Amino acid sequence: MEPSMKRSTPLLFATLLALGALPMSPRAQTLPHAVAPDGTLLSVSATGEARRNPDIATLSTGVVTRAAGADAAMQANATQMEAVMAALRGAGIAARDIRTSGVNLYPQYRHEGDTPTITGYQASNTVDVTVRDIGSLGEVIGTLVDAGANQVHGPSFDVDDKTGALDEARRDAVEQARARAAVYADALGLRVRRIVSLGEGGGRMPGPVPMMAMARAEKAASPPISPGESTLSVTLDVVFELGR
Repeated sequence: MEPSMKRSTPLLFATLLALGALPMSPRAQTLPHAVAPDGTLLSVSATGEARRNPDIATLSTGVVTRAAGADAAMQANATQMEAVMAALRGAGIAARDIRTSGVNLYPQYRHEGDTPTITGYQASNTVDVTVRDIGSLGEVIGTLVDAGANQVHGPSFDVDDKTGALDEARRDAVEQARARAAVYADALGLRVRRIVSLGEGGGRMPGPVPMMAMARAEKAASPPISPGESTLSVTLDVVFELGR
């Protein structure tokens, strides 16, 4: 047995050498590492902006009712809210643009001494509405109040398709970052070699305008609406390598 083992050992060694000489598969090969910076690193934060006229508006509207009993409060609310929903549909608001955001029922108390007493109940139903024809927004609000809505909050204005505006803001941010890096490099007697890393922060979207609440009137006037201009922004964090 001993001579046989001596003969097999060189054969095994030669086989291992042959296997080691075979080329590695692409999956097994190690990917090249990024080139480590050897100059001065400069971190720059730049915000680019793009302005657009808003083309959609969102608002919250609903009905608040009160009654002595919980059932009566909810029933009155349902009846009045159904009229509001019908008014929305009549104003051309699509079903996909009407979303219920809250249905609530609360007891109302009278505090006398140490024991509060329930005096009635308050019911509310609220929906979020997207209006895609901004020109009709004032008329829509007036129609809602005529139908029985006694709560209106908003509106807030937005740009429906933000892709083009955000890309414009990104290009603006890159240009600002490059220009700022060039200023620092010139002041230091260096030049901008390359971008080491780049990251995008959150884009800032248009915010809502102040809230308004309405009580039902005999005939609600259409409030004047001015959507103004929306600013969309993108912030980039860029690290440059400076050198001679």
